[in-house]
Amino acid sequence: MKSLLYIFIIVSIVACQSKTTDEIPTDLPGKRTYLQKKKAELKEMQAEINILQKELNKLDPPKEKTPINVETIVVSRQEVKRYIDVQAQVMADDIVNASSELGGRILSLTVKEGDYVNKGQLIASTDMSTIEKQMSEIKTSLSLATTIYERQKKLWDQNIGSELQFLETKTNKERLEGSLETLNSQLNKKNIYAPLSGIVDRTFLSQGEMTSPGMPIIQILNTNKLKVVAELQESLLGTVEKGDIVEVYYPVLDKTVNSRVSMIGRSIDPANRTFKIEITTSSLKGQLKPYLMAQVKLNDFTQKDAIAIPVSIVQEEVTGEKIVFKAIQEKGKWKAKKTTIELGESIDDLVIISIGLKADDILCTDGAKVLSDNDLINFNQ
Repeated sequence: MKSLLYIFIIVSIVACQSKTTDEIPTDLPGKRTYLQKKKAELKEMQAEINILQKELNKLDPPKEKTPINVETIVVSRQEVKRYIDVQAQVMADDIVNASSELGGRILSLTVKEGDYVNKGQLIASTDMSTIEKQMSEIKTSLSLATTIYERQKKLWDQNIGSELQFLETKTNKERLEGSLETLNSQLNKKNIYAPLSGIVDRTFLSQGEMTSPGMPIIQILNTNKLKVVAELQESLLGTVEKGDIVEVYYPVLDKTVNSRVSMIGRSIDPANRTFKIEITTSSLKGQLKPYLMAQVKLNDFTQKDAIAIPVSIVQEEVTGEKIVFKAIQEKGKWKAKKTTIELGESIDDLVIISIGLKADDILCTDGAKVLSDNDLINFNQ
């Protein structure tokens, strides 16, 4: 029947074309009248075609497509969190340098890198021969000054001699005593002691080398007080706060520990636009060492009561619109309904839907790639 309809249309068009070759006027008014006539004929022909199509549909109704098998999920609201991994390293909370207050040549250095030292332990001594020589000379002068003072004092007690002579001998004796006390105090600084307990991390000088006042000789790390230090991009400012619990993973140890953020930097590094955070940690029974690499897992995005779906079921139209296919029921049959959506943040294999879906919507997943709008579908309900 459909083929008869097509033959009728073709014959009608050919017949019209054969008639028009001789009937087309050449003047403008005639062409306009002729165009109106043909439009009327076309309208009548379209009406006839519509009548024939309806009759054909009654006599030979179109066959219903076979439903397409798909998998589905039900949309629900949920809390969505996103995490990022940041490189970090373990640092000693206490790092101090041991140095000489006076300087001089290092006579002995009793420790080396990696040694454990206790607070107050002797670690080095410096050459004080110059001061010792000065002390010997002052002691000789002080002995003479004391003898002169004692004799002058006896004379003064007998009202013999002038007061000026007595005061000069007394002042000279006291000046030498003060100088000797100063040199003795300096001599006591020939030995350098560990300012805290910890591991010798670095030695800056060796035995026999010269050191200046305040120049570091060794560096000591207090391994009992450790921290994890990370540098975060300034875009993360506000996503982490002091007191937050974060995951710290130590790749070498294959161990994850939950620790608390103890400090957030107060400034941004202008060179790389980062700020520093510190996380308190124990030594894990000596397993953690200064400069050990770590990874800090931070929550940089959280949305409660969000609608999130697998990103794999989102399709893109040629227009750039993002769509999914919802399963809807019409007249007892399930159909695929093309639905335009707007995307929000992505978290791993999920994407948040800001517009287009609501809770309890049924979405087509596996098999959705071959669907068209209003296709019949079949799935396990």
